[in-house]
Amino acid sequence: MPERLTEMLMDTWTPLIILWITVLPSIYMAPMNQSQVLPSGSSTGLKRLNEEQRVLHRSKRGWVWNQMFVLEEFSGPEPILVGRLHTDLDPGSSKIKYILSGDGAGTIFVINDKTGDIHAMKRLDREEKAEYTLTAQAVDRDTNQPLEPPSEFIIKVQDINDNAPEFVEGPYHATVPEMSVVGTFVTKVTATDSDDPVYGNSAKLVYSILEGQPYFSIEPHTAIIKTALPNMDREAKEEYFVVIQAKDMGGHMGGLSGTTTVTITLSDVNDNPPKFAQSLYHFSVMEDVALGEPIGRVKANDLDIGENAKSSYDIIEGDGMDIFEITTDAQSQDGIIRVRKPLDFETKKSYTLKVEAANIHLDPRFLSGGPFKDTATVKIVVEDADEPPVFSSPTYLLEVHENAAINSVLGQVTAHDPDVSSSPIRFSIDRHTDLERQFNINAEDGKITLATPLDRETSTWHNITIVATETRNHSQVSRVPVAIKVLDVNDNAPEFASEHEAFLCENGKPGQVIQIVSAVDKDDPKNGHYFLYSLLPEMVNNPNFTIKKNEDNTLSILAKHSGFSRQKQEVYLLPIVISDSGTPPMSSTGTLTIRVCGCSSDGIVQSCNVEAYVLPIGLSMGALIAILACIILLLVIVVLFVTLRRHKNEPLIIKDDEDVRENIIRYDDEGGGEEDTEAFDIATLQNPDGINGFLPRKDIKPDLQFMPRQGLAPVPNGVDVDEFINVRLHEADNDPTAPPYDSIQIYGYEGKGSAAGSLSSLESSTSDSDQNFDYLSEWGPRFKRLGELYSVGESDKET
Repeated sequence: MPERLTEMLMDTWTPLIILWITVLPSIYMAPMNQSQVLPSGSSTGLKRLNEEQRVLHRSKRGWVWNQMFVLEEFSGPEPILVGRLHTDLDPGSSKIKYILSGDGAGTIFVINDKTGDIHAMKRLDREEKAEYTLTAQAVDRDTNQPLEPPSEFIIKVQDINDNAPEFVEGPYHATVPEMSVVGTFVTKVTATDSDDPVYGNSAKLVYSILEGQPYFSIEPHTAIIKTALPNMDREAKEEYFVVIQAKDMGGHMGGLSGTTTVTITLSDVNDNPPKFAQSLYHFSVMEDVALGEPIGRVKANDLDIGENAKSSYDIIEGDGMDIFEITTDAQSQDGIIRVRKPLDFETKKSYTLKVEAANIHLDPRFLSGGPFKDTATVKIVVEDADEPPVFSSPTYLLEVHENAAINSVLGQVTAHDPDVSSSPIRFSIDRHTDLERQFNINAEDGKITLATPLDRETSTWHNITIVATETRNHSQVSRVPVAIKVLDVNDNAPEFASEHEAFLCENGKPGQVIQIVSAVDKDDPKNGHYFLYSLLPEMVNNPNFTIKKNEDNTLSILAKHSGFSRQKQEVYLLPIVISDSGTPPMSSTGTLTIRVCGCSSDGIVQSCNVEAYVLPIGLSMGALIAILACIILLLVIVVLFVTLRRHKNEPLIIKDDEDVRENIIRYDDEGGGEEDTEAFDIATLQNPDGINGFLPRKDIKPDLQFMPRQGLAPVPNGVDVDEFINVRLHEADNDPTAPPYDSIQIYGYEGKGSAAGSLSSLESSTSDSDQNFDYLSEWGPRFKRLGELYSVGESDKET
């Protein structure tokens, strides 16, 4: 097919190209030749003609050619002639040479340097390069001197329909709602053609549907896909496979084409109502089921999906609308029936409900199709269960007087078995609520009796729990709270509210109120407290004091005369009898202490002690306290002064008898000297405590405890002492428990001695008092300071 197309194009275009190349140069050459042909005549005329040409005409180049074209994809046995270059300076001889340069010169395009013919040597592709810019120039063949300036020209590659349309973005996926009307937009596809969109119809595309009819259609020029059938149902068919073709050459015969696929999915709309799988449901439930427990599920199926398939359930009719409820399971879209109130098999054994399922999200376009809901009947059967006993009351309140006799009946609780079998009931008290065992209950009839005496003043309320148990099934147990209120009886005498002590001024007046006292009673009479106050019979004619009952149930103590004196009698005791109004009446005697005090003219108590008379009149208590404080301060100052005077500085260095840093190890085995290797045992130098390698420090207590290091084996006899001492020296230098100060260690090896002598005084026969440390000043500043320190130590000893 491609070879046949190439032959047809060659047969069609070759004569036209040759005619165009031949005719057009003749048309353009005629005027130019005329302008350059000089007429015959004198030289004067030639000069004038040249001047006129120079004045009236612009300079024109001598090239003669037009814009050149070459067909793409042309291939033949011979190179294709693109065009011919010619100049009017060429007389037909072979003295002019044509030169070609630029894009593809010498490789793609070749020029005949004698005739100016340009040939295309290779097959060209417009889609790779649409035009070539070349430069032509005529030069003298012998001298290569340019005869005219170079000029540019363009060779354009003419397009042929050699590229089929392509859908770059394919394959496509689109979605359109189901039940859409005809002409609803679905999607748009786009194809591209690499051919020249300007020249010819090679890139003019027309679209059509190869597969997917009659459901969808496509606009031929815009490639917009639309629905072609109404009421396409997703539930019937959800996905469609459409093949789209794009053809160039305007869709005519001989055009090239390309195809793509479009997968169109119908999206769901709410066009289907929910539908129960069955019209009647049966469930059974035990009567003792817990509240909120699910007893069954119903299901309304919806052909739609997603939000359109969601439904809500309701109970719209039935004799158990207040007993049961129905909710929607968000995951499975089931209707879950639950118990709202307790069930009782003995009261009602079955229920009938009418349940409705309705779509939540409705589409107004499809409401005319009917109600989007459905109903079903649910029958629930209640089954009998062994229930615990039921008390006649949820709570009980009993009252008893606090003086009630032991074993007296306080009240009774009753319970029964609601089951048909009606098992006998036994009663008991939960002793966790009656730890003191103050009450008992009759196991048969539930009568509660008193076991220990009660006291209202100790506890007014007693809360106990009564347990009822079936005799046939001890696992069936019920409990009920019983509140027992203890009623009051008059068994407590009134008494003073607090210990009163009254103060009587020496300068008081007759009839003056000395003190107001009140009384309290632990009992709680219904009408409130009313107290009676009186003096003892032998104190009725008391010459000093009298009493007066107030309206607020209090008592006022009054003085009968004036002129009380502390020196005469400091304290008076006044017994008072307090009685209540209960049955029988209770009474008690309280004694009021009245103290005689010295008062100011305003009646303010100043002093109630007889010793106050012996104090100096002009010296107050505050002054005495100030004097005492000054004396104490002087004593403290004297003590501090004496302490500072007796204080003395401690010496900077530690006395020899207090220095614990020297760890001197002494050996009594004298030995025979260095030359005697037989009598001296090297093991004597070894510390028996250091056999294991850990040498404890006796002069300090280390802050950190270290694990003993692996000890070295005992050194046998005859080992060099120098080596042994070096080992011990290395251990001492690396001892982690070593203190930050020097610790003197004695070794049996003397060494070779030192020219400087020894600074140690351990073996010196002289005492510290015989030492003169002045020579240390000559050794430098540091030793001078050391000499001063030892001098201070010597002076302290002398002191």
